[in-house]
Amino acid sequence: MRFLGFCMGFLLSAAAAAEPVDFTLPDLEGKPVSLSEFRGKWVIVNYWATWCPPCLEEIPDLVEFHDKHKDDDAVVIGINYEEVNGAYLRDFVESHFMTYPVLRMEPVPVTALGPVLGLPTTYIISPTGERIARQEGPVTGAAIEAYLERKKQEGAAAAPGAAVATR
Repeated sequence: MRFLGFCMGFLLSAAAAAEPVDFTLPDLEGKPVSLSEFRGKWVIVNYWATWCPPCLEEIPDLVEFHDKHKDDDAVVIGINYEEVNGAYLRDFVESHFMTYPVLRMEPVPVTALGPVLGLPTTYIISPTGERIARQEGPVTGAAIEAYLERKKQEGAAAAPGAAVATR
């Protein structure tokens, strides 16, 4: 079953979202990649594993979302959250047509972004590097787009000089 209530299921305290976050992890070739390299864009950080059926189910939507937004306003970063052979993981990523960056890390109870209590777990990072949301369970590209649109509208309404509705 696909999780469609993305906005309703996201959890993150306001205090946790107040500070920029960063991490550096190796990509599939061992090159270090930092979250801060993507500042200025929304970043969808998806913790997943090759053995996880809900993770595999959301890959096509994440690929489609990434391909649609990568040159403009958002990117997806997949973090493989398991101990698996590098060659196997590269073959897996290629065979699933994963066009977004895939980084590697061993499972730990709490990551630089916060807890990963189950897979998949997805964090949304604002263009300024702040954690704004966390979802445990699968996500859809449409739900991510709807959530980001709402956040963009909230930001525009809160911006200095923004129009205020009057009666």
